[in-house]
Amino acid sequence: MLQERTFSPLFLKRLAAVTVAAGLALAPAARAGSPADESKSQAKSSQPDVDPLKQPISAKQKKANEKSLHQELEQTYKKWLDQDVVYIITDQERAAFMKLSNDEERDQFIEQFWLRRDPTPDTEENEYKEEHYRRIEYANEHFASGKPGWKTDRGRIYIVYGEPAQIDSHPSGGFYERPMDEGGGQTSTFPFEDWRYRHIDGVGDDVIIEFVDQCMCNDYHLTIDRSEKDALKYTPNAGLTLSEQMGLTNKADRFTQGGLEQLGTSAAMGQRNQGQDFERLEQYGNLMKPPEVKFKELDEIVSTHIRYNLMPFDVRVDFVRVTGDTVLVPVTIQVKNRDITFENKEDVQHGLVNIYGRVTTLTGRIAQTYEDTVQVDVPAELLPKTLESASVYWKAMPLKPGRYRMDIVVKDVKGDRVGTWSKSVVVPEFSEDKLANSSLILADQMEKVPAQSVGAGNFVIGSTKVRPRVAPADGKPASFKRDQKVNFWMQVYNLGIDEKSKKPSATIQYDVVNATTNASVAHIEESTEKMGNVGDQLTLEKTMPLSSLPPGTYRLTIKVNDNISKQTIAPSADFTVE
Repeated sequence: MLQERTFSPLFLKRLAAVTVAAGLALAPAARAGSPADESKSQAKSSQPDVDPLKQPISAKQKKANEKSLHQELEQTYKKWLDQDVVYIITDQERAAFMKLSNDEERDQFIEQFWLRRDPTPDTEENEYKEEHYRRIEYANEHFASGKPGWKTDRGRIYIVYGEPAQIDSHPSGGFYERPMDEGGGQTSTFPFEDWRYRHIDGVGDDVIIEFVDQCMCNDYHLTIDRSEKDALKYTPNAGLTLSEQMGLTNKADRFTQGGLEQLGTSAAMGQRNQGQDFERLEQYGNLMKPPEVKFKELDEIVSTHIRYNLMPFDVRVDFVRVTGDTVLVPVTIQVKNRDITFENKEDVQHGLVNIYGRVTTLTGRIAQTYEDTVQVDVPAELLPKTLESASVYWKAMPLKPGRYRMDIVVKDVKGDRVGTWSKSVVVPEFSEDKLANSSLILADQMEKVPAQSVGAGNFVIGSTKVRPRVAPADGKPASFKRDQKVNFWMQVYNLGIDEKSKKPSATIQYDVVNATTNASVAHIEESTEKMGNVGDQLTLEKTMPLSSLPPGTYRLTIKVNDNISKQTIAPSADFTVE
């Protein structure tokens, strides 16, 4: 027979705490073994067990759960907006996103955001999106400095504009020979890097971006004042410019002349630098803008592979070696002015052409894209003469050797006509042990450029401006008039070097013949021994007047004989004299 047992108040208090924590209910002052309790226990045991996970939750708890989930989702969208796409989303897109009222609309917006930037919308992959997140990952790996790499200035520029064509890195700073446009002379610098981009849409050509690490802690910040890297700028009588060394200016003048930069140049140079203040500010402002999504309708034409021929134009592709594994590919697009629609406004005829180009690999990966506008404005009385000539657009792209697909779309904006051009292009590999040459370019303009313009600007290759004459699409040679001059431009690579003299030994022959009769018209010979200080690379530039030639078709051949490697090349090109 069971005996009734009385529990102490302290034990009951502890037991109640344990059972409440376990989610059970214990009646106060419960007595084990009482008849009433036994009947209640039997009634309760007859009820089926309820799964706690399936128990209905209260309205209050449901509201709390929804709030917690909404906060978690808000963080996801906030990260996308303020981190993932912070540098590439436009102000209009950001404003539109902030007005969305629910997550379904936000998801649709994000999907459309990437679709608008997808270079190949007809495929499952979005190369733009994949490349964007790759750049973020790269920035975090290489540019972190007490903060994530994507938050740094170098990270921002890399994410938006990709890898620069060239980086001049000074990771330890130290001795620095100033260029003349910075005042000349010697000084010591903080660590700094100069990033060079050949072209940035909306910013310009030959864009140089400077980053300085003044704290020497790998926190490089973008600067528009090139004197920020000067570690001796505030040290009296140290790190003087040439004009300061000569006593023409005082170092204190650097801080009283005003302007963006404290370079301390001579008066003339200082005026020029101050004159560039607006340009430097404009470049900085353009760099900070999100990249524009331009000419989307032209991009769609390329993506859908629909061909249009209402707007005729001609294309020329050339190849110039940059390094062992990089080739500069200049693309010249020529549109005849008579095919452009002009509108008269205040006695000025305005023509506008949009150009979109895309270069893809055999796997469909986007290697290069470009988009630009060609504007032709002429006085109304000069329009008939202008219609007899052509407008030329030039775009130079660095590419790796290999086979690519090149697509170009040209749109006559005022006439609303579109033309397309598509071709497979093989970028050659210039191996170091084989005598080779760049494209042989026949140009209607060829002239040396100032030192500050070397390698920059339209039609500039190295130190020379070379504007190619584009051959028509019907296969006929490029044509020149008798009152013009034809200019020859070509580079020769991998000339053999004599072990004793450390110089090349080669002969160059220029032969121009009548393509119909094969009769010789011009013959010139020269050798590297008479060309001065040349190395294994040689640039050939010649000009030939055409006034003495009768109309017809002619062929130019440039034959290079390398006396050391015993190799020969003989590229040729045809042209017509009208």
